[in-house]
Amino acid sequence: MNIDRMEFLAWMERLMSRLDMLGDNIDELQRKRNSIDGEELLDNQDLLQMLKISNRSLQRYRSIGKLPYYTISGKLYYKLSDVHQFIRESFNPPTTKLNANQ
Repeated sequence: MNIDRMEFLAWMERLMSRLDMLGDNIDELQRKRNSIDGEELLDNQDLLQMLKISNRSLQRYRSIGKLPYYTISGKLYYKLSDVHQFIRESFNPPTTKLNANQ
C-alpha cells in the first residue's frame, strides 16, 4: 500500500494537531491539580529553586511563621500569593546615603 506525499503530510498535520490538543489538556489538568481556589500551589522543590535557599532555611521560615504552608496528603504546599507576600516583606529597599554636607 502506497501513500502519496500530500496524503501523508495531511495525515501528519492532523496527528500533530491532535497531539497539540492533548498537550494543552495535560497542561490544564496540571494547573488545576496544583491549585486551590484557582490559586497556584508550589511544593518544597518549587520554592527552593525559586528562592534559591536551602531546605533548612525554608523550614525555619515555616517554623517562625513567616511563610504560611498547607499540608495535603503529607506533602507541604505554599500558595503563590503567600510566597509573593513573603518576598515583599523580606525585601529591604536600598537605603540612600545621606551626604555629610547636607
